[in-house]
Amino acid sequence: MGLARKDLLGMKDVSAEEITLILDTAESFIEVSSREIKKVPTLRGKTIINLFYEASTRTRTSFEIAGKRLSADTINISAATSSVVKGETLIDTARNLEAMNPDIIVIRHSVSGTPHLLARLVRQSIINAGDGTHEHPTQALLDMMTIRSRLGTLKDVEVAIVGDIAHSRVARSNIYGLRKMGAKVTVAGPATMMPRDVGAFGVRVCDTLEEAVRGKDVIMMLRIQKERQHSHLFPSLREYSARFCLTGESLALAAKDVLVMHPGPINRGVEIAPDIADGPQSVILEQVTNGVAVRMAILYLLGGGMP
Repeated sequence: MGLARKDLLGMKDVSAEEITLILDTAESFIEVSSREIKKVPTLRGKTIINLFYEASTRTRTSFEIAGKRLSADTINISAATSSVVKGETLIDTARNLEAMNPDIIVIRHSVSGTPHLLARLVRQSIINAGDGTHEHPTQALLDMMTIRSRLGTLKDVEVAIVGDIAHSRVARSNIYGLRKMGAKVTVAGPATMMPRDVGAFGVRVCDTLEEAVRGKDVIMMLRIQKERQHSHLFPSLREYSARFCLTGESLALAAKDVLVMHPGPINRGVEIAPDIADGPQSVILEQVTNGVAVRMAILYLLGGGMP
């Protein structure tokens, strides 16, 4: 059974049923990564291109590992080593890749909407690996998988997302996905880092970290997106840390068995204290592990793999 869609562009247009299918499929792939030979033949003969115009460690590597564990031929292209440096446009790059007849193109780009443009231009399946400040659907899916595997459900789970909400594609995709699955989402961060239309997202908005995390089942801390900010939105990192860094004191306000999450990369001591990032309530590395399984599931479902 596959997804009844050609592309995965964002969580906004993915149904709760599709989310459940992806998460259930990902659960079945967890075991593959624990084998001595970490490979299954489900996408043998398929070709996947990872086209990354932005730096990435976790997303790019896990997509590459996911493709190879499914036995697909996986090619990685970064902007710095492509004809982009010679002046080639994104559209020309896409059409040239299409002419080589791959099956799936995974793209990360700094401009919001880029994956949607490619999905209209080429016949291959397009997977959004992060576009500007818009969405990062596979991160949201791996986050939901981590919560569901730990808590058994997403329905009525209380989630706090804290930090640079305005510039975070992770926050946006998680809000869409979590709310569709019945979770209750609270957001907090400096007023200068809060979207003007945040009320339209159906979330509770808090002014302080302490108010946001009180009684929560899950706390998701976000990195300050300096590369997407066009002006100084806070006086200093020290002041930001004093107000919005998750420490033992603020964590004590949350539920006893709270899960601490972070999409990475972590700025230790800025948005999260080192002892909390490495502590017993942290599931940050579990998120990374689940990222491979989720991306395997998406490639499998879009790629029409063998059972």
